[in-house]
Amino acid sequence: MATLGLIEYNDASRDVRAVYDDIMATRKTDWINNFWKALAHDPVTLKRTWEDIKQIMGPGALDPLIKEMIYVAVSVSNQCDYCIASHTVSAQKKGMTDAMFKELMAVVGMANETNRLVAGYQVEIDEQFKPGR
Repeated sequence: MATLGLIEYNDASRDVRAVYDDIMATRKTDWINNFWKALAHDPVTLKRTWEDIKQIMGPGALDPLIKEMIYVAVSVSNQCDYCIASHTVSAQKKGMTDAMFKELMAVVGMANETNRLVAGYQVEIDEQFKPGR
């Protein structure tokens, strides 16, 4: 259960409804997920977070599927069950196959393992990996 509960569309303030409407229009859906309903307790944070998500996850140099897969990878590393679930579904809708998901999880697992090993061994960065090389 969300710490402060969830704010449904019919119970939302005008400002919150405006963000909800934009979310639904942008995502071409007729519902608001629980993340946004929880953030709606702070309309300023809700609006700022939605605007940032729209900008960052919108069109850019990276393919939308790649962006979703990166989001899944970071969410797995941060152990955010909600984000893992929502962005996995979004990545699947954008074309991620089961094989791609399994390979992504292998890369995430390996990166986390080797990152911890490097940190533990305090490995110095090779000259060839430094900027300007």
